[in-house]
Amino acid sequence: MEKREKAVKGNKNGGLKAKSQRLKARVLKSYYGNPMRDMKLIAITGTTGKTIVAHYVHEILRATGEQVAVLASDRPFKIGMLHKFLSDAWKAGANYVIVTVPAEGLRDNVFYGLPVYVAGMTNFLTAGLKDMEPEEYIENEKTLFDMKPEIVVLNRDDLNYEAFSEFKGTKKTITYGQSSSDVKILNSKLYARGTEATLSIASEIVSVATFVPGETAVAYMALAAGIANGIGITSEFIIEGIANYEPEEK
Repeated sequence: MEKREKAVKGNKNGGLKAKSQRLKARVLKSYYGNPMRDMKLIAITGTTGKTIVAHYVHEILRATGEQVAVLASDRPFKIGMLHKFLSDAWKAGANYVIVTVPAEGLRDNVFYGLPVYVAGMTNFLTAGLKDMEPEEYIENEKTLFDMKPEIVVLNRDDLNYEAFSEFKGTKKTITYGQSSSDVKILNSKLYARGTEATLSIASEIVSVATFVPGETAVAYMALAAGIANGIGITSEFIIEGIANYEPEEK
């Protein structure tokens, strides 16, 4: 009985917090003048690699001459920070904004009411979960894909792909990976200070290279290429943009 009472209380408090966050989102949207009416939001989610992919896409768009802003962090950010970023990006003339979307932010309604143009997912590694169970993580991620993004890009190689395969874009759904995918990883080479990969993008063979080392960089480049291809960017800018990203020295 005591556990049940605590659970009921927790659900009630969680519901009140969610309602408060949604109200705050509406207030902030009005306060900043709804800047998203003139910009396209690209949301990067997943348990790892969100920041790297966000920067790849940022550099790809910059290579095409687009005005673009990026808010990328491995940690969740508050709703006020997000809306101020969107306002500042709009004032700076951005056409696109790229934002990393952790499951915690979805749980806390940080992204409530925002129009999502593209939703791309890196992976779902249960080992990367901190304060939520796998089932809760999936439910939180579902919140993003329920926001009806025009384009959805999913990792076909992910061990939990089936859990997310139901997510579809209203216009396009793109997969990437070594398995049969729209963006297929054909081969890769790993170096001490970088990574190369050969991708098949809509039947075009494309070689990409990054200063990011490690096997995971291959999948991150494939996701960025899938997002770029989905919004109509040609391979020359995909190659240039990925190569332009230089990670900060640790």
